[in-house]
Amino acid sequence: MTIRRLQLGLAAAGLCLAALDAYAVVTLLPQMLEAVDLPIDHVEAAAPILTGFLGGYVVAMPLLGAFSDARGRLPAYALAFAIFGLGSILTALAPALGWLVAGRVLQGLGGGSLVPLSLALAADLYPAGGRGVAVGIVSGLQEAGSVVGPVYGAALAAGLGGWRPVFWLNLPLGGMIFLGLWLAMRRQAFGPQPLEHSPGRRDIEWAGALLLGLGLGLAVIALYPDDPDSRPVNGNALPLGATAVAVLAAFLWRQARHLSPLVSRDLLRTRAFGGSMVANLLAGGALMVALVDVPILARGVFSLDTLHSGLLLSRFLVGVPIGAVLGGWVTGWAGQRGTAAAGLALAAASFGLMSNWDVRVLDSAGLLATIELAACGLGFGLVIAPLSIAVLDQARSGELGLASSLVVLSRTVGMVLALASLTAFGLARLQQILAAHPCTALNGSASLSRRLPEPFREAVVD
Repeated sequence: MTIRRLQLGLAAAGLCLAALDAYAVVTLLPQMLEAVDLPIDHVEAAAPILTGFLGGYVVAMPLLGAFSDARGRLPAYALAFAIFGLGSILTALAPALGWLVAGRVLQGLGGGSLVPLSLALAADLYPAGGRGVAVGIVSGLQEAGSVVGPVYGAALAAGLGGWRPVFWLNLPLGGMIFLGLWLAMRRQAFGPQPLEHSPGRRDIEWAGALLLGLGLGLAVIALYPDDPDSRPVNGNALPLGATAVAVLAAFLWRQARHLSPLVSRDLLRTRAFGGSMVANLLAGGALMVALVDVPILARGVFSLDTLHSGLLLSRFLVGVPIGAVLGGWVTGWAGQRGTAAAGLALAAASFGLMSNWDVRVLDSAGLLATIELAACGLGFGLVIAPLSIAVLDQARSGELGLASSLVVLSRTVGMVLALASLTAFGLARLQQILAAHPCTALNGSASLSRRLPEPFREAVVD
C-alpha cells in the first residue's frame, strides 16, 4: 500500500468514526436521557443534545478548514481529534444534562472538523482530474457511518453494559487513527513528495471564519425543530434567527471589504462553485424529504412499528454510500456534470415511482419498494463526489480546506431548511384535518385521536 493510500484510508476511518458517533445517539438517546433523570417520552427533552452537536458541527467546519489551509492538515487533525476526544470524555462522564450537552457540542466541533479535513486531504493527495475515486471513498465511508451508526451504538451498548462505554471507546479508536496519520504524514515528509502538501495560504481570516461558522450555526439551531409536535422551528427561533442574520450580515460586509477575504473572489466568480453550492443545498433538502417521509409513511400508512420502519428506511440508506463510491469512480470517465445529472435524474425518477405506492407495495417481501428505495439512495450517493470535486478543482491549494467545508455546509443547511419546511407543512396539514373533523366532545371514550382518519391516527398517536 502506498503512503498516500494509507493516509487517505486513515483519514476516511476517522471520518467514519465521527459519523458512527453522531448517529449512534439515535439508539442511545433513551438511555442517555434516563441517566440524567429526563423523561424519554418527550422529544423536546433531547433537543439540546441534538442541537448542541449540530451547532458545533456547523461552527467548526469553516474554522478548522481555514486553519488547516494555513497551518497544515496534521496540526488541524491533532486539534480536531483532541476536541472530539475531550467531548467524548465529557459525554461519557456527564452527570447532568448540562454536561451532556457540553460534551456533544465539543464532539460536534471535533467531528465536524474531520469532514472538510478529509476531503481536503484527498484533494492534496490527488491532482485535479484524478480525485474522483479518492473523494468517493471518503464520502462513501462517511455515509456508511451514518447507516451503521444506530446499530453500532445499540450493539456496543448491549455488549459493553451501557451507553457510556460507547463514548469511552472513541478515545482508543481516535488515538490509533491519529497516530497512524501522524506516522504516515511524517514519513511522507522525509520521502519523495510528488504533490505539494504544504498549504500555500499562511494567513487566516479568523474573524471571517468565526462569523461564518457562528452565523450558520445559529441559523441551523434556529431552524431545527426542538418540539416538532407543536412548532416547525426552535422555540427560540426569533432571537436566534435575528442574531444569525446580524452575524451573517457582518460576515458579508467583511467579505466584501477585506483585502484578503475568507472566500477568495476568484473562487466566488467561478460558475462551478456557485452551481455546486446551489445543487448541494437542493440535494440536501431532497435527501431530508426521504429521511423524514419514508418512516412517516411506514408508520402512518403501512402500520409498521419503529423497528420495521427503520428497516424500511435502511433500504434507502444502504444505497447512499454505494452511490458515493460509485459516483467518484464514474466521475473519472463520465465527468462531473454527467455523473451529477445522472444521480439527480435517478433520484427524481425513484421519487416519481414512490409517489405511486399503494398499501400493497410491501407485499411479496416489498421487492418493488426495496428496488425503488435503493435506487433513490444510489442516486443521491452518485451526486456527492462530483459536486464536491467541482468545487475542489476550482480552489487553489491554499484554500482546499475551506472549500471542502463550504461544500458540506451547503448540504447541511439544505437538510435543515427542508426539515423545518416539512415540519411546518405537517403541522399545517394536521390543523386542516382537525378543522375538517372537529372535536366537540373530549369526555368519556371520545378523544382527539379518534377524530382523525385512520392513517393519520396511526402516525400521530404512535
